[in-house]
Amino acid sequence: MPLKNFSFRNIASETFNQATESIMLTWKEISSLFGLRHDFYKNPLHKPLPRPVTAILIGAGNRGNIYADYALIHPDELDIVGVSDQDAVRNGRFVRKHNISAANRFYEWENVFKREKFADAVIIATPDQLHAPVCLQALEAGYDVLLEKPIGITEEECRSILEKARTTGRIVGVCHVLRYSPYFRQLKEIINAKAIGDIVSVQHMEPIEYSHMCHSYVRGNWHNSKKSAPIILAKSCHDTDILRWLINEPIEDIQCFGNLKLFTRENAPAGSTPRCTDGCAVESTCPFSALQIYYRDRKRLYVFDLPQQRHKWDYFILKKLKTTDYGRCVFDMDNDQPDHLTLNMRFGNNITAVFSMEGLTSYEGRCTRIMGTKGDIVGDMETYTITDFRTGRQTSWSLKTDFHGGGDHRLVQDWVQAVGHHEPAILSSTIDVSVVSHLMAFAAEKSRLNHTIETVTLNQ
Repeated sequence: MPLKNFSFRNIASETFNQATESIMLTWKEISSLFGLRHDFYKNPLHKPLPRPVTAILIGAGNRGNIYADYALIHPDELDIVGVSDQDAVRNGRFVRKHNISAANRFYEWENVFKREKFADAVIIATPDQLHAPVCLQALEAGYDVLLEKPIGITEEECRSILEKARTTGRIVGVCHVLRYSPYFRQLKEIINAKAIGDIVSVQHMEPIEYSHMCHSYVRGNWHNSKKSAPIILAKSCHDTDILRWLINEPIEDIQCFGNLKLFTRENAPAGSTPRCTDGCAVESTCPFSALQIYYRDRKRLYVFDLPQQRHKWDYFILKKLKTTDYGRCVFDMDNDQPDHLTLNMRFGNNITAVFSMEGLTSYEGRCTRIMGTKGDIVGDMETYTITDFRTGRQTSWSLKTDFHGGGDHRLVQDWVQAVGHHEPAILSSTIDVSVVSHLMAFAAEKSRLNHTIETVTLNQ
């Protein structure tokens, strides 16, 4: 039934136990309650493809493999015909997995574009600082692009890609995968249906989890903002994008506070050593021990490109901990990324939002509270609860999924359709839309460093 005619009171006796104030439902039941679509992933713009879209992967690390694996599941839609990666192990594994010819195997990404165009598109999953150079070359060579976030590590890079996409007429899909997760898709449907009235404010939190913080933003590729990108961009442009998408009003002003509190040399415990493998006196009791995280607990090992023979892993992991940043003490790095920050935002229509990124938590998974004029929503990526102010009834939904909410391959599916039919409107996150989330992040970092309130403007 149309939402404007919907009443909890009218159907309470049919749907709810009168003695129950809260009930857990499936999405099908919730969508029926609110007059929404059961299958909102069925995109009416999707059509059969005349042939599979062909693509070249540049950057065969973890994220690149996730996107490219769509071709293994749906070979009638996507065919990976080339790869570029400097690491011989990753390169070789990817070549074998996708049966790529020797002629289409590259170690330097520049060599891909010295060849005459030999695919429809390029998937870019390189380190952050290479996103813009590779993407600009790909667009200039006539390729459509699937670009891992961030678009670029500076505002100038992001704007140059936007301009190049416009002038070449090519498609650039940005990997804002949370837009494709069941959790956020369903929140979007419920908000659009005015189930809680008009949005008044939003509180959103991204808990990174302490070992993830150490792995990626203290020891890992994103530990230094000058060598990669500010953490608000590298980690949380997902969140600035989601907030802008859910609220669906122009972003106006931003103010950010945050700093690096814990992971500094001043906080190094007595007896600690530059590496966890150097006989550190406090290693056995340190919650951030590299030996504990990687060697004993076997967490986040994808960065090591381990051999297939598991009996070799002990030696291989220890060798990596003795020779790479992943084995260094978290208090003895050249890291500068904040381990906590808070972002205040003012959107159009007098809507406010607060975003908190927390690197020192025992848990992961985003948490969201949306306050409306007729009700509110509380969610944590796996469950959300809608409360109706008038009746007090609570309706909940739950789904176990990964931390990207199962959105990775749904994004690739839309991108393949967009490229195959040359129709960018199929994408939820086109380059024009995605750039806004990045401008929000750059404004936030400027505010954090300068103690200012910043205005976000797409067109200069």
